[in-house]
Amino acid sequence: MDEELLKYCEDHSGSEDKLLQLIKRQTHLKVLKPRMLSGHLQGKMLEMFVKMTSGINVLEIGTFTGYASIFLARGLAPEGKLTTIDVNEELEEMVRGFFKQSGLDKKIDYRIGNALEVIPTLTEPLDFVFIDADKRNYVNYFDLVVDKMRPGGLILADNILWSGKVLEKNRKKLDKNTAAILAYNEKVNNDPRVENVILPIRDGIMLARKL
Repeated sequence: MDEELLKYCEDHSGSEDKLLQLIKRQTHLKVLKPRMLSGHLQGKMLEMFVKMTSGINVLEIGTFTGYASIFLARGLAPEGKLTTIDVNEELEEMVRGFFKQSGLDKKIDYRIGNALEVIPTLTEPLDFVFIDADKRNYVNYFDLVVDKMRPGGLILADNILWSGKVLEKNRKKLDKNTAAILAYNEKVNNDPRVENVILPIRDGIMLARKL
């Protein structure tokens, strides 16, 4: 998207408060691949979708530095809970600090571990899932959560346009990550348990609604 149009969208989608600005700044100063951070526009969209699904039990696969997590937690119902999973224990202290500053840490169950092992232990029906972790396990994550979703629940997966590499003309070869994204998009598009639509926001989001 044209940068000026993107800025216009962000400027008219609520404001990025001081905590979110701090998370963004610290991510760029201290963390490799800061571009993995969700932007304000995407974060606000996540918050709105959580609110629309009632936001009782929300799952995030891939916490990173907690920017999107704050939006997800802000969308929760009063009795809601966000479970967010990440494998990077080196970021844990910083992320927990951000959660505490948000005042939402009591509503956030932040787990360091392998999501493939953690997800099967979750017993409550899920209202909303945001997948933004290692691409090669996207299909596995979907299979683990889809039958845990309540009817009408939403599964959102990030980066499903993969910098345009979903189109053959935009890649020199088919690498494993691109192949995984293509497999995920095909799977969701043909899964009778959900209905789906691709949202061309940032690097693309696949939205699937449990039937």
